[in-house]
Amino acid sequence: VGTLPGGCDSVGRCFCKPEFAGPRCEQCSPGHHSYPHCYACSCDSRGAVDNNCSPAGQCRCHVNFAGHTCNQCALGFYGYPSCTPCQCSREGSLHSTCDQETGQCSCRPKVTGLRCDSCVPGAYGFPH
Repeated sequence: VGTLPGGCDSVGRCFCKPEFAGPRCEQCSPGHHSYPHCYACSCDSRGAVDNNCSPAGQCRCHVNFAGHTCNQCALGFYGYPSCTPCQCSREGSLHSTCDQETGQCSCRPKVTGLRCDSCVPGAYGFPH
């Protein structure tokens, strides 16, 4: 599938198309996936460690990125492509994740703010 016209050399190593590798061109070259098709990885340059991916096409993402090609923020981060940490207040929010677009944390009752770190009007004594 991946050999070039001209076949193989005297020791049996075949001449491969650029997206193929191995002695008989029986695997995808780095930066390609899904043998025998060998598609380009297409990892997001901002979110991926490099443009190499798994045989199934999963790119290796930086810690604050997620997704098949690392083109979205991981849980606990928001605002692609910056993917900033949520920093939700431990005392005031329900959990450590936030809205992946706005960064709004899920606040406990009578708590407000982007990070759930202040009282709603009429309430006092945060974080108690």
